[in-house]
Amino acid sequence: MKKIAIFGATGSIGSSLLNIIKKDKKSFNVMLLTANKDYKKLIKQAKIFSVKNIIITDKKYFLIATNLLRNTNIKVFENFDSLNQIFNKNKKIDYAMCAISGFQGLKPTIDIIKYTQTIAIANKESIICGWNLIKKDLKKFNTNFIPVDSEHFSIWSLIKHNKNSNFEMVYITASGGPFRNLPLNKFKDITIKNALKHPNWLMGKKISIDSATMMNKVFEIIEAKKIFDLKYSQLEILVHPKSYLHAIVKFNNGLSKLLVHDTNMTIPIFNSIYNNNEKNIKSKKINIDVLNNLDLKKVDNIKFPVIKIIKKLLEKDSLFETVIVSANDKLVNLFLNNKIKFIDISNILLKVCTLPEFKKFRQIKPKNIDDINNLAHYVSLKIDSMGV
Repeated sequence: MKKIAIFGATGSIGSSLLNIIKKDKKSFNVMLLTANKDYKKLIKQAKIFSVKNIIITDKKYFLIATNLLRNTNIKVFENFDSLNQIFNKNKKIDYAMCAISGFQGLKPTIDIIKYTQTIAIANKESIICGWNLIKKDLKKFNTNFIPVDSEHFSIWSLIKHNKNSNFEMVYITASGGPFRNLPLNKFKDITIKNALKHPNWLMGKKISIDSATMMNKVFEIIEAKKIFDLKYSQLEILVHPKSYLHAIVKFNNGLSKLLVHDTNMTIPIFNSIYNNNEKNIKSKKINIDVLNNLDLKKVDNIKFPVIKIIKKLLEKDSLFETVIVSANDKLVNLFLNNKIKFIDISNILLKVCTLPEFKKFRQIKPKNIDDINNLAHYVSLKIDSMGV
């Protein structure tokens, strides 16, 4: 049986993974599931999959779960420092899915690397802000890495077994979000309800807003640059309204490869856990109508000015990425709480990127998780002090 762990089991990625392996339970030994607050769903998952270890990081719900499970064989832990009680780095598990959203996902992502043969990461903050730390441990502990986001999984699928010197350009696609066709003069009137209505994907509030501003694609460009060791000049975003085509790679030998799949995350998740195995998944027939009209266009950076941030990035890893991620997190939260307008997210974020006290972090590389978390907290406080 393949031994696995799922960090963020109650979220959409974790739940999708469990739905996949539910059809093949005899092949998997789920050793650990984690959640922050949703103890009811986590306990239900643990019982269905006979999981002996769970982590609940919220103190209140950890205590409730501990009480509920006191007469069972399920061990309840409160934080990720307990991983050394669950796993043995001399006898690695087969696979770990890291799908905890936000900066909270950084520590467990790095902590689990030593205990697993393969790590699948669906946490943007970990890759964007802590890639140099992750990369170091992947090499140190000889752990394989698979990106789970549909765009990065597609690129990974297209270029694996190729050296990065073998291709010229990588294109990732964006649906354009709910405001692709909205006139620029209407952007000042965008409401929270409008911004949460993604045309293709059912996602959480934070990522839905990032998609609406196109900040999500800025993040994906940064991730692709780091994961595949590219230059920013080798990466480009193309708007593709149907979200059917996920990536294009142009190789040095004149060939270009495109990857398409249904508009859901089940396919990259399925292929991450069944990597190199002959397993089948039911999917829709090739959509000829969409292929006949991919409708690819470049991003309008007047409507979506956050795209300009890409030009401000250096090739080397730095804490400046943490400034961008944490500032965006704060601004999206302010918008969702009716404190700022939709257009303020982009305008203030671009302003933050030009402040001298933050630009200096372009030259500083993160040495540890504390560097990243402390800076994220500082940026949040700074935006508060700006009177936003």
